[in-house]
Amino acid sequence: MKKKTTNTSLAAGRRKTAVARAYLREGKGQIKINGKSLNDYFPVELQRQTVLSPLKLCEVENRDIVINVKGGGPQGQMGAIRHAISRALVSEQEERRSILKEAGFLTRDPRRKERKKPGKPKARKSFQFSKR
Repeated sequence: MKKKTTNTSLAAGRRKTAVARAYLREGKGQIKINGKSLNDYFPVELQRQTVLSPLKLCEVENRDIVINVKGGGPQGQMGAIRHAISRALVSEQEERRSILKEAGFLTRDPRRKERKKPGKPKARKSFQFSKR
């Protein structure tokens, strides 16, 4: 049995503690995230716009995208998916790098939650000070 060879590009994206893998291939523009449609996974319009922004910037609509994402919350997952899609678009066509780089989609955002310090309730917050 022969395997079909499809033009698929794969890339990983990260943000906070979320990791996303995006598979891009020619198609009708369907997007699946962890087996769900984009509208089911991200019900808020702003979240969907963030995820689709690299595709709109490169003017690419005829791609089927399958995304596996794990870890983090909705914000981190959105950023990880956007990063993964951007990297996959660049692996398809190197000319897109300058457009996506200028928009800041290829930069991995390194910000994370700061660790809790001993003797404090949170990372930097202190207990109320009493002089007497």
